[in-house]
Amino acid sequence: MNSFSVQKCFSLSPSIFLGLALFVSGCSTTAKDTKSGSTASPDVADAAIERYIRAHPEVIEQSLQAMEAKREAEQKERQKVALKTKQDELLHDPLSPISGNPKGEITLVEFYDYRCGFCKKAASAVTELQKVDPRVRVVYKDFPILGEPSEIAAKAALASYAQGKHQAFHEALLESHADMTKESLLKIAARVGLDTKRLEADMANPKWQSVIAKNRALARELGISGTPGFIVGNELVPGWLDLNGLKELIARAGYGR
Repeated sequence: MNSFSVQKCFSLSPSIFLGLALFVSGCSTTAKDTKSGSTASPDVADAAIERYIRAHPEVIEQSLQAMEAKREAEQKERQKVALKTKQDELLHDPLSPISGNPKGEITLVEFYDYRCGFCKKAASAVTELQKVDPRVRVVYKDFPILGEPSEIAAKAALASYAQGKHQAFHEALLESHADMTKESLLKIAARVGLDTKRLEADMANPKWQSVIAKNRALARELGISGTPGFIVGNELVPGWLDLNGLKELIARAGYGR
């Protein structure tokens, strides 16, 4: 199964490759071409490059592919280093809610947004994984990228942890198609048994904004620009995963059964 690529929500526009003018330094005519040592004029050189590109349009695609491959390789290397150096922040931040087995040998970290359609699609798989594999501990990283309603939902979810009902509220939010206004959030909170007055007061605590800012900075260092994003060990998978995909991620991290 290939769940990489487009199956995630984005906070930024995808990269657009616009440059077409950095080809074939060897295509331009050089000073070696004449006995007298005279050089070609810029206009002649430009015309030669244009003729070459018209005759070989594939060089444009090849150059862009090479640029993209280089960019991806550099990004993966940066990501690899960041995953190793940020393990404590990923796994043991006391303000990141957890579920599953608190002492589980396998930690699945998820970056998500409550308004992200692919996060909603992945939610049942994350819940089911905790039921079928008692080794799993889940760390939740609120990463609201889809506007103010996403931030309000993240603050409400973080505040719910104090009442011991984060997972129930978290799952209910991901199941909901509400607009994530404060009113709709409090209605969902009441349905899962939260004290809504206490929740509303707790949501105003400025530390939740600090948690969100910290998660955004961490995501930026890891190269996460969309949601969901899943991490086990030193491997990060951007985009939606179903239950089998999550199991495969765990197996690749060295936790076979």
